[in-house]
Amino acid sequence: MTTASITRAIWSLFRAVIVIGICFVILYPVFIKLSVAFMDEKDLYDSSVVYIPKNFTWQNFRVAWEGMDYTKTFVSTFTLSFLTSVIQLFACLLTAYGFARFKFPGKNLLFGCVILTLIVPPQIIMLPLFMHFRFFDFAGILEAVTGKPLNLIDTDAPFFLQAALTIGFKNGLYIYLLRQFFRGMPKELEEAAHVDGCNRFRTFLQIMLPSAVPMMVTVFLFGFVWQWTDSFFSGLYLPTKKVMASALSSLAASVSSSYSSSGGSLTFVSPGFTSMMNNTGVILIIVPLLVLYLISQKSFVEGIERSGIVG
Repeated sequence: MTTASITRAIWSLFRAVIVIGICFVILYPVFIKLSVAFMDEKDLYDSSVVYIPKNFTWQNFRVAWEGMDYTKTFVSTFTLSFLTSVIQLFACLLTAYGFARFKFPGKNLLFGCVILTLIVPPQIIMLPLFMHFRFFDFAGILEAVTGKPLNLIDTDAPFFLQAALTIGFKNGLYIYLLRQFFRGMPKELEEAAHVDGCNRFRTFLQIMLPSAVPMMVTVFLFGFVWQWTDSFFSGLYLPTKKVMASALSSLAASVSSSYSSSGGSLTFVSPGFTSMMNNTGVILIIVPLLVLYLISQKSFVEGIERSGIVG
């Protein structure tokens, strides 16, 4: 065996160890949650049970489904996540294309501010955001006409407004990814379109957007997943409306309350019960995201490969 072949074998083994280690770190918590979700509560206190439950049961999923009011919560969360992702995708596309293809005063400074939004923790501006949407007004017009500002708390409007103005959660990252993609597109495509009589907007719609489909899918998936699992902004803007994150956080308590009110024997929330409900609820939240990824994995992987590399 030659030195080159030995080196390749060692390098292949090293890469395999790294990949297996990364997969283990990512998949092990999911496997544990899946295992606990199918356990009976007494299995949690049985030292002989590690991963495979002795008392396999589907009861946890039925209880979690009812406790989370899963059908209603799924519809409301899907509607919010889908519309927010679509709005911010369109807004970020226009913003990123402007940064990538147009020259204007203060361009670099403005793009620096975009990147800065990724650094500033949202907790710092939590109170101003809440007050802004609790007493929403535009230049005092609403208060002058109706006598009082609008209360947008407990509605989806704050998410839609932030998405449309590209100031929503992680919008700076989406603008950066799309800007890098558009910067890597050959300028000859736009020049040829202009020669054929296309204006800027028509060139953007008919030339640039069809080529950016993989990156658009990537940005949409990022936005959808982060909105689907968001607990910070959902808790801030939707204190009473049930979405996936809030339904999960109150799952064990709501199930205990429903049992007690119906004359059931569950009068307190035990640590084992809380663990089972939390793990089962997490699985119910993850499953739709896995289905979404399986449907769009080809475009997602292609978009990830091209993000931040071209340009």
